Amino acid sequence: MNSNNNHVVIMAGGVGSRFWPMSTTDFPKQFIDVLGCGKTLLQLTVERFRDVCGVENMWIVTSAAYAELVKGQLPDINPEHILLEPCRRNTAPCIAYVSWKIKAKNPKANIVVTPSDHIVMDLREFVRVVNSALKFTADSDAIVTLGMQATRPETGYGYIEGDLSMACPSNKEIYRVDAFKEKPDLETAKRYLQRKNYFWNAGIFIWNVSTIVNAFRVYQPTMSNIFEGLLPYYYTEVEQEKIDKLFPTCENISIDYAIMEKAEEIYVFPASFGWSDLGTWGSLHDNLHKDAHNNVCIGENIHLHESRNCIVHTTEEKKVVVQGLDGYIVAEKNDRLLICRLSEEQRIKEFAVE
Repeated sequence: MNSNNNHVVIMAGGVGSRFWPMSTTDFPKQFIDVLGCGKTLLQLTVERFRDVCGVENMWIVTSAAYAELVKGQLPDINPEHILLEPCRRNTAPCIAYVSWKIKAKNPKANIVVTPSDHIVMDLREFVRVVNSALKFTADSDAIVTLGMQATRPETGYGYIEGDLSMACPSNKEIYRVDAFKEKPDLETAKRYLQRKNYFWNAGIFIWNVSTIVNAFRVYQPTMSNIFEGLLPYYYTEVEQEKIDKLFPTCENISIDYAIMEKAEEIYVFPASFGWSDLGTWGSLHDNLHKDAHNNVCIGENIHLHESRNCIVHTTEEKKVVVQGLDGYIVAEKNDRLLICRLSEEQRIKEFAVE
């Protein structure tokens, strides 16, 4: 496998406003330092792929509204590799656009597609898994999705049902997919956990560019015709003008519905590298280091007294003192303060009037 053919596509167009008050629709979570480590989730995503390909082969697909945020946070990314969507159309048009553009210059490209707002704790294992999957897809028609080993009956993720009866001859860690499952209720999630062949769908995909382009041609011919027709304009001064005109005509559909649930050569690579999609304050609490009372603190000078099961995110305050709370979120950003029960965080949008 020629590693120069490896490309990484990072989807960074989501609104990601569930971490209010840190994130808003104008400044979504992929562009903020959720972990308090000095780097945004987008920057951390780029970093974790540096042992997969060089920065010259990294691509960011984002909303036109976030163009300056991306350029400011990722100055090393080639501006030609920052693709701007004029409107939201879900993940299938996003992936089609970048796939045709990559193929126009490198028909042998081998691609990883990933969201921009996840965290990974075991970077070495992550890189090993991704590189192993890329080797598998380089010379095959396979589409691989990473399946996270389920550790709890999670109702917030979709699942992948794998056929573990026989591994692929060329990679004993990869298996055929039997089915994709929607987010389950709790009882169904408990059954999935017991059966051992159900994995969380992380939304990370690996394929070679010819495979995904051909899949679009077969299963999404209308969308395929749009981006095939734009071949004369990629890497030209009129590319954005053409995209602005034609991208909104694409069907609003996810890659799961458009391709993954229809294609035949679909495989899952079960993996465990400390993954979370950080969809909630609760998931952030679950994935970070806790003190003896199950509290997570992100900030320089936080003091908790008689408090447990809390997450406190106050990176802009000089000193924070919390007393007597159990199971709360305390978060501050840009003169906005949130104090909310973790069990009620789904209601934050009701409270967060911008």
